[in-house]
Amino acid sequence: MTAGAGRPGPMRVANCGGFYGDRLSAAEEMVEGGPIDVLTGDWLAELTMSILAGNRLKGRPGYARTFLTQMEQVLGTCLDRGIKVVANAGGLDPAGCAEAVSALADRLGLRASVAHITGDDLMPLAEPPVHADTGETLRAAPLTANAYLGGRPIAVALEHGADVVVTGRVTDAALVTGPGMWWFGWDPSDLDPLAGSVVAGHVIECGCQATGGNYAFFEEVPDLAHCGFPIAELHADGSSVITKHPGTGGLVSTGTVTAQLLYEIASPHYLGPDVTARFDTIRLEQEGPDRVRITGVRGEPPPETLKVAVTYLGGHRNTMTLVLTGLGIAAKARIAQEAIWARVPRESFEQVHVELTPLGAGGGHTEVNGGDDAGTALLRITVMDPDPRRAGRAFSSAVVETGLASYPGFYGLTPPGDASPYGVYWPSSADARTVLPVVTVDGVRVEVPHAPPSGPILGEQAGGPPPGDAAGAAIPPYAGDLAAGPVAPLGTVAGARSGDKGGDANLGVWVRDPARYPWLAAFLTVDRLRELLPEVGDLPIDRFALPNLHALNFVVRGLLGRGVAASPLLDAQAKALGERLRAVGVPVPP
Repeated sequence: MTAGAGRPGPMRVANCGGFYGDRLSAAEEMVEGGPIDVLTGDWLAELTMSILAGNRLKGRPGYARTFLTQMEQVLGTCLDRGIKVVANAGGLDPAGCAEAVSALADRLGLRASVAHITGDDLMPLAEPPVHADTGETLRAAPLTANAYLGGRPIAVALEHGADVVVTGRVTDAALVTGPGMWWFGWDPSDLDPLAGSVVAGHVIECGCQATGGNYAFFEEVPDLAHCGFPIAELHADGSSVITKHPGTGGLVSTGTVTAQLLYEIASPHYLGPDVTARFDTIRLEQEGPDRVRITGVRGEPPPETLKVAVTYLGGHRNTMTLVLTGLGIAAKARIAQEAIWARVPRESFEQVHVELTPLGAGGGHTEVNGGDDAGTALLRITVMDPDPRRAGRAFSSAVVETGLASYPGFYGLTPPGDASPYGVYWPSSADARTVLPVVTVDGVRVEVPHAPPSGPILGEQAGGPPPGDAAGAAIPPYAGDLAAGPVAPLGTVAGARSGDKGGDANLGVWVRDPARYPWLAAFLTVDRLRELLPEVGDLPIDRFALPNLHALNFVVRGLLGRGVAASPLLDAQAKALGERLRAVGVPVPP
């Protein structure tokens, strides 16, 4: 059916990077550490598109240049062993990145077929994009607009003999789904296998986060300093085993895999261009040391629209951080502000964000006029304005000028500096039928039109969701007293992982003992979350239950404002939101 169809399974897909800036030696480690069939890497976080747009405005390449460094280390070995390379390092210029890889191969005396995928770049837009969550119409001039493509173009590139496939904006999971389509010959109606590959792709897309990195129970992870990157052994039915090379540090357990499954998701109906994967059907099993089997994933037809990431220049920003020490922390923060705003009026800036962060046990993020006395705290003041001069040294120098006329013990962490531009992420959508991916390999141009599922849907499809939370998963009853039990940090019984979804934050919480899940589901309501994490305020919060993972997922709408690149928060990507929750004392059932 295809060039890869009929090959014996499983297909071993190895990840060598979870973000632009990940470990440069990872590609070589994965290629040399044991047998693999496909080497992938994810360079394109939502923030990265803004970074690449800034690079392009400065005349620099619009792709991830570190990918070339890794290819120089492993390309020859990959060609010798038949290892395919699939990476989204092309960013805003997949053709330029592919050309650079071809030039590298020529310089190394290698013959490599390098394909690149375009069609995700929707610039110039025919009309202003509408925000996917708020319905607002963008009035600023977009810098970039890229649709999230699926795995089908990747499969087509591999079918045409590509050794290296360079993409622009594709979904993170497409880096696994595309090779799976090629290897096993899946067509658009194979929804369950496709959904299983999406789940496997989601687990390994962030590199070492699947093998013990950033894990709530990090003390259980051996040799984290030399953590191995993950491998997904993908089977024809869409099931997979998550593992890593032997002899590497880290840990692959149902816990580490659960943590990554809960990372940066919203509803358990995980939408994608190839399939909607039902995360509420996932089953995990510890098959052996550093081997976790994923089964049972069901798929449903994909939506008729594609997610589109739009970025635009939001303005300029500047941050100054002062250290407050000793008694009267809140009063000192107030005095510091009064002195600063006496020199540069607060009203002169488009936006001002002030954050007081007590340091030490129990320290959390509060507004500047709140919080109790503490030994040490950070006062972080960020100003944002379209005028770079107003947000530049006019602000930062004014802060320094208060140094001898402010609170006792005054000192700062940053010298006065100029403002820097910041981008804004604007999620939108496009009709999938209007987006035409194009594969170019060895000079041949192949169009890959939208192919929705047709004919019989293969696999057991899940019906409508059972009654329960926002996602529909049933909540098990809990007959005990929620106030009973000794008070202890929630983290003694529950793990958590949090992250960003545009301007929203996601917070996944799970218990390792299935017997405690009914308690967790009954105890950790949206109202309770507001009590335990006052920083979420009265923002809209969605709660989704995933009983199969003994987990809850919360989406805090608008916590990160206009997205990571524009967020003035100290924890701009909500990475520590889960750990702050785990530190709060709650009555833990015996």
